[in-house]
Amino acid sequence: MNIYLNSIIDPKSTARLQQLIDGAEKIVITCHTSPDGDALGSSLALMHLLTGLGKQAHVVTPDVAPDSLRFVPGVKEIVPFTRHEEFARQLFAEAELVLCVDFNALKRLDRLAPLLEESKAPKVLIDHHLEPEQFAEVIISHPEQSSTCMLLFRVLCQMGWVELIDRKVASCIYIGMMTDTGNFAYNDSDPEIYLVIAFLMECGIDKDRLYRAAFNTKSENQLRLNAYAIANKMEVLTEHGAALITLDKTELERYGYKKGDTEGLVNQPLAIPGVRYSVFLREGDDYVKVSARSIGELPVDRLCSEYFNGGGHKNAAGGEFYGTLQQAIETFHTATKEFDKYLTPNDK
Repeated sequence: MNIYLNSIIDPKSTARLQQLIDGAEKIVITCHTSPDGDALGSSLALMHLLTGLGKQAHVVTPDVAPDSLRFVPGVKEIVPFTRHEEFARQLFAEAELVLCVDFNALKRLDRLAPLLEESKAPKVLIDHHLEPEQFAEVIISHPEQSSTCMLLFRVLCQMGWVELIDRKVASCIYIGMMTDTGNFAYNDSDPEIYLVIAFLMECGIDKDRLYRAAFNTKSENQLRLNAYAIANKMEVLTEHGAALITLDKTELERYGYKKGDTEGLVNQPLAIPGVRYSVFLREGDDYVKVSARSIGELPVDRLCSEYFNGGGHKNAAGGEFYGTLQQAIETFHTATKEFDKYLTPNDK
């Protein structure tokens, strides 16, 4: 199988990465807290590939993967810090190389961050978020890429390792690419994405099964929670081209909320003609989780960075609000007035 992509990564970075991998036997791979499909996909793709090379590769995550992503190949082999703290500490202490994927700041690791900081092993970052912190020896950062998995595929191509991509590795990469673009509905303007999909299909992925598992498999409670949110908690601000969904802790508990149950909910209002961006506010114990999606040129990454301590990509971003849910709602309404400037006359 052959595939030819534009070379966008500094050859010195891929050469150093290969040198570090060649010289390490014990490798830890880690990603951000509350791992999504891209974080798990890139982490587990690396784990499978490096294990195939005879390395002792382990994925250590800050917390447990959501039930909605239990179908990702290798997810049962993950070591969540919240469940296996001592083993996670041992793996970091013994690591000869740490590969960091899909996060740009140490705070995204939560309580796992000190282990990464204290590790004496060389560190490599592969990520597609803006403004990466300089905590790694090698930083491969390309925010223009639609997902970390897409960037990882490019890394493997430039290292000459594309032939090492088997069905499991390919499935993990596809899951990350698919979930971080809403099944290629946004951040998907790079034509080479579709060359990669074709290649992954040649590797044997079951594209339709992975789609069903990621987007069309839901528990009864999850369906009821999402239906309740749309029917009762969605506010459409037609004059601002915006929509807001909120869920407080009581409502989440009523439907037996589990991590991942509201994945994709923020996208639903974008189906309404005239809605250009959508925000979902979910109340947690310590903060309000913010998710935002948009259509076209409206930059929800700016909304999240300016109002919600976050960031991300133009059409898909998130953040955290440290205050009450009501205060977060009021902040959103303030933000809509500021973001009217991004609407075209046809949007209003």
